Amino acid sequence: MATLSCQPSDLATLLGSTSTANSSAVADYLCSRFNTVAATLTSTSYALDNTYLLFSAYLVFAMQLGFAMLCAGSVRAKNTMNIMLTNVLDAAAGGLSYYLFGFAFAFGAPSNSFIGRHFFGLSHFPNPSTDYSFFLYQWAFAIAAAGITSGSIAERTQFVAYLIYSTVLTGFVYPTVSHWFWSADGWASAARPSNLLFNSGAIDFAGSGVVHMVGGIAGLWGALIEGPRIGRFDRSGRSVALRGHSASLVVLGSFLLWFGWYGFNPGSFLTISKSYNDGRPYYGQWSAIGRTGVTTTLAGCTAALTTLFSKRLLVGHWNVIDVCNGLLGGFAAITAGCAVVDPWAAVICGFIAAWILIGFNKLAEKCSYDDPLEAAQLHGGCGAWGLIFTGLFARKEYVAEVYKAGRPFGLLMGGGGRLLAAQLVEIAAIVGWVSVTMGGLFYGLKKAKLLRISREDEMAGMDMTRHGGFAYVYNDEDDPSGKPAGFMLRRIEPADGSPSPVDDRYPSGMAAV
Repeated sequence: MATLSCQPSDLATLLGSTSTANSSAVADYLCSRFNTVAATLTSTSYALDNTYLLFSAYLVFAMQLGFAMLCAGSVRAKNTMNIMLTNVLDAAAGGLSYYLFGFAFAFGAPSNSFIGRHFFGLSHFPNPSTDYSFFLYQWAFAIAAAGITSGSIAERTQFVAYLIYSTVLTGFVYPTVSHWFWSADGWASAARPSNLLFNSGAIDFAGSGVVHMVGGIAGLWGALIEGPRIGRFDRSGRSVALRGHSASLVVLGSFLLWFGWYGFNPGSFLTISKSYNDGRPYYGQWSAIGRTGVTTTLAGCTAALTTLFSKRLLVGHWNVIDVCNGLLGGFAAITAGCAVVDPWAAVICGFIAAWILIGFNKLAEKCSYDDPLEAAQLHGGCGAWGLIFTGLFARKEYVAEVYKAGRPFGLLMGGGGRLLAAQLVEIAAIVGWVSVTMGGLFYGLKKAKLLRISREDEMAGMDMTRHGGFAYVYNDEDDPSGKPAGFMLRRIEPADGSPSPVDDRYPSGMAAV
């Protein structure tokens, strides 16, 4: 909002009164009223922007519920309580670590280009540059990165390992990366006022790299160091599907994540009341926010449909789990450039993201890599594509609106290769940093025998062995390991030995009920 001010000395000369004293008195009165209105409008603008940011923070936090449902549906029933608990742990442990250290490392300005050094424990808060709403919003992002990693190492990881990695990731590893690319002091940040990387800085508007690649690469190292789940590959190395127990939870979780993404991407503008002052009173940051919601939607929808028909051609059936993962892959990819690309470009982003996910999943099978939620392939692979996509398709006008006029823009949009070079540097920096820190952490946990559970516990399921009982009154029917001694639904055959029509329709044994 433009600054409004009134000086009595300027106003007195315009009143046309013969009495200088009267002119000054009237000018003082009018200016006092005018300044009161200006202060009220300024406070209203702050209130509107903070309300918008808080609402966006609530949407992003609601994604934790989506993560929980998606993770629960993607694992076997015998590990449901364990994966639910890890999602709660990500939010709880991440809340304390981000409050004590993480926010300061990420946004503690003034600082150096590597890491922040102010606002530990939210000291000196609020201040003219930031408020509590900004902390809440950034915390929701931090725990999203931790939630991504938990999916990669599901069904075989000790609870203490979850606690350690979640605290380190949200309190140090992720904040350092967000400082590099989002803080005005970061060495590769597009928000940096001067000395920009390649005179551009890396554009990662809502975190294809900062959030999704960090979580995905951390999960990649965790899953590689732990190794695959028992039974995931046979002795000859062929892939054996260990299907999750509830497609319904996967679909509901995906819809919740979709809903939350409208806080994730459009909310990253942080304010809504800014005018671009381009001669169009109807056009401002509120319009850019709407456009960002559209690009987010189109990328996800295109990726979902591309996955649907591609998997139909490849495997011969329509698979809702694959479609949900494709949808999320499109969202992860568009997150970097959602504010600086046209809607038609978002369609291209989603289409290619779907094929990248399919390709990385094929590669994972060939390498005997086991990721129950495809988190490393989805968030790591599609997140990297999102950064490259932004370097190719960022539009000049949108880059000027969101960042600053005169900045490099997309290579295919006529902006040269400097932005693309900065994007590639971001990919390399994230892969290197997360590999050293989180890869080293997971390796240390393995050496300390704190990473993977015992074979017996894994076969029986962590709900029974680590959490006191199953989440449901039944167990996975097609899983021969770890059948509980208590009550279970089981199949009852007719006395004459001939199957009934009802049994043919309900092979799972529900006819007995």
